[in-house]
Amino acid sequence: MADRISSDHASLPTVRATLVRSGALDRPKVEIPADDSGQFPADELVRVVADDTEYRARIESPLAADGREIRGLYETPRLARNPDEGENLLGEWVEATGVEFGQSVLVDVIEPGFKYGLREPGQRAFYDATESPDGDLADIAEQLDG
Repeated sequence: MADRISSDHASLPTVRATLVRSGALDRPKVEIPADDSGQFPADELVRVVADDTEYRARIESPLAADGREIRGLYETPRLARNPDEGENLLGEWVEATGVEFGQSVLVDVIEPGFKYGLREPGQRAFYDATESPDGDLADIAEQLDG
Protein backbone atom coordinates (compact mmCIF):
# COMPACT_ATOMS: atom_id res chain seq x y z
CA MET A 1 0.00 0.00 0.00
CA ALA A 2 1.34 3.43 -0.95
CA ASP A 3 2.16 5.97 1.73
CA ARG A 4 -0.31 8.82 2.04
CA ILE A 5 0.43 12.42 2.96
CA SER A 6 -1.99 15.09 4.14
CA SER A 7 -2.18 18.55 2.64
CA ASP A 8 -1.27 20.10 5.99
CA HIS A 9 1.96 18.09 6.38
CA ALA A 10 4.99 20.33 7.00
CA SER A 11 6.92 18.80 4.07
CA LEU A 12 4.20 19.62 1.52
CA PRO A 13 4.46 23.15 0.07
CA THR A 14 1.18 24.84 -0.83
CA VAL A 15 0.73 27.64 -3.38
CA ARG A 16 -2.22 30.03 -3.24
CA ALA A 17 -3.50 30.38 -6.81
CA THR A 18 -6.56 32.12 -8.26
CA LEU A 19 -9.51 30.70 -10.19
CA VAL A 20 -10.17 32.98 -13.17
CA ARG A 21 -12.30 33.09 -16.33
CA SER A 22 -10.63 32.18 -19.59
CA GLY A 23 -11.67 32.93 -23.15
CA ALA A 24 -14.99 33.91 -24.68
CA LEU A 25 -16.77 30.96 -23.03
CA ASP A 26 -15.59 31.89 -19.50
CA ARG A 27 -13.97 28.52 -18.91
CA PRO A 28 -12.15 28.22 -15.59
CA LYS A 29 -8.39 28.20 -15.27
CA VAL A 30 -6.08 28.22 -12.29
CA GLU A 31 -3.53 31.05 -12.32
CA ILE A 32 -0.33 30.39 -10.40
CA PRO A 33 1.55 33.53 -9.30
CA ALA A 34 4.90 34.35 -10.89
CA ASP A 35 6.65 34.14 -7.51
CA ASP A 36 5.75 30.43 -7.31
CA SER A 37 6.19 29.51 -10.99
CA GLY A 38 9.55 27.80 -10.37
CA GLN A 39 7.70 24.85 -8.82
CA PHE A 40 5.62 24.41 -11.99
CA PRO A 41 7.65 23.66 -15.15
CA ALA A 42 6.12 25.27 -18.26
CA ASP A 43 4.60 23.07 -20.96
CA GLU A 44 4.94 19.91 -18.90
CA LEU A 45 2.31 17.23 -18.55
CA VAL A 46 1.66 16.53 -14.85
CA ARG A 47 -0.67 14.66 -12.54
CA VAL A 48 -3.20 16.70 -10.58
CA VAL A 49 -5.26 15.20 -7.77
CA ALA A 50 -8.60 16.88 -7.13
CA ASP A 51 -11.26 15.40 -4.82
CA ASP A 52 -9.42 12.05 -4.59
CA THR A 53 -9.30 11.64 -8.38
CA GLU A 54 -6.03 11.79 -10.29
CA TYR A 55 -6.13 13.70 -13.57
CA ARG A 56 -3.58 14.82 -16.13
CA ALA A 57 -2.98 18.48 -16.91
CA ARG A 58 -0.56 20.65 -18.82
CA ILE A 59 1.21 23.45 -16.97
CA GLU A 60 1.17 26.42 -19.34
CA SER A 61 2.81 29.83 -19.47
CA PRO A 62 0.31 32.65 -20.00
CA LEU A 63 0.85 34.80 -23.08
CA ALA A 64 0.56 38.20 -21.42
CA ALA A 65 2.01 37.63 -17.94
CA ASP A 66 4.50 35.77 -15.82
CA GLY A 67 3.44 32.81 -13.77
CA ARG A 68 1.84 29.54 -14.81
CA GLU A 69 -1.68 28.29 -15.38
CA ILE A 70 -3.68 25.09 -15.44
CA ARG A 71 -6.43 25.29 -18.04
CA GLY A 72 -7.88 21.82 -17.71
CA LEU A 73 -8.04 18.45 -15.99
CA TYR A 74 -8.24 15.37 -18.21
CA GLU A 75 -8.67 11.65 -17.67
CA THR A 76 -5.59 10.57 -19.64
CA PRO A 77 -2.23 11.99 -20.72
CA ARG A 78 -3.31 11.77 -24.37
CA LEU A 79 -6.37 13.94 -23.72
CA ALA A 80 -4.28 16.47 -21.77
CA ARG A 81 -1.93 16.75 -24.77
CA ASN A 82 -4.91 17.04 -27.18
CA PRO A 83 -7.61 18.90 -25.21
CA ASP A 84 -9.99 19.14 -28.18
CA GLU A 85 -10.36 15.34 -28.13
CA GLY A 86 -11.67 14.99 -24.58
CA GLU A 87 -13.70 16.54 -21.83
CA ASN A 88 -12.07 19.17 -19.62
CA LEU A 89 -13.11 18.22 -16.09
CA LEU A 90 -11.86 21.37 -14.36
CA GLY A 91 -15.30 22.95 -14.76
CA GLU A 92 -16.93 19.99 -12.99
CA TRP A 93 -14.47 20.33 -10.11
CA VAL A 94 -15.25 24.05 -9.84
CA GLU A 95 -19.00 23.37 -9.76
CA ALA A 96 -18.62 20.64 -7.14
CA THR A 97 -16.54 22.85 -4.84
CA GLY A 98 -18.47 26.10 -5.07
CA VAL A 99 -15.29 28.13 -5.57
CA GLU A 100 -16.13 31.24 -7.57
CA PHE A 101 -14.11 33.14 -10.14
CA GLY A 102 -11.66 35.51 -8.50
CA GLN A 103 -11.34 33.36 -5.39
CA SER A 104 -8.27 31.48 -4.21
CA VAL A 105 -7.62 27.80 -4.72
CA LEU A 106 -4.75 25.88 -3.18
CA VAL A 107 -2.23 23.88 -5.17
CA ASP A 108 -0.20 21.41 -3.13
CA VAL A 109 3.22 20.54 -4.57
CA ILE A 110 3.39 16.78 -3.98
CA GLU A 111 6.29 16.09 -6.35
CA PRO A 112 7.54 19.20 -8.25
CA GLY A 113 7.21 18.81 -12.00
CA PHE A 114 5.23 15.59 -11.64
CA LYS A 115 2.29 15.62 -9.20
CA TYR A 116 0.14 18.34 -7.61
CA GLY A 117 -3.02 18.55 -5.54
CA LEU A 118 -5.86 21.00 -6.15
CA ARG A 119 -8.22 21.92 -3.32
CA GLU A 120 -10.40 24.68 -2.02
CA PRO A 121 -9.13 26.77 0.91
CA GLY A 122 -10.04 25.35 4.30
CA GLN A 123 -10.31 21.80 2.98
CA ARG A 124 -7.85 19.06 3.88
CA ALA A 125 -6.81 16.45 1.33
CA PHE A 126 -4.81 13.23 1.40
CA TYR A 127 -2.54 12.20 -1.43
CA ASP A 128 -0.78 8.98 -2.36
CA ALA A 129 2.95 9.64 -2.20
CA THR A 130 4.12 8.92 -5.75
CA GLU A 131 7.64 9.48 -6.99
CA SER A 132 8.22 10.61 -10.54
CA PRO A 133 9.77 8.01 -12.83
CA ASP A 134 13.34 8.51 -14.03
CA GLY A 135 13.76 10.13 -17.45
CA ASP A 136 13.96 6.88 -19.45
CA LEU A 137 10.82 5.45 -17.87
CA ALA A 138 8.97 8.73 -18.39
CA ASP A 139 9.88 8.69 -22.10
CA ILE A 140 8.61 5.12 -22.47
CA ALA A 141 5.37 5.95 -20.65
CA GLU A 142 4.80 8.98 -22.87
CA GLN A 143 5.24 6.84 -25.98
CA LEU A 144 2.76 4.26 -24.66
CA ASP A 145 0.21 6.93 -23.70
CA GLY A 146 0.56 8.65 -27.09
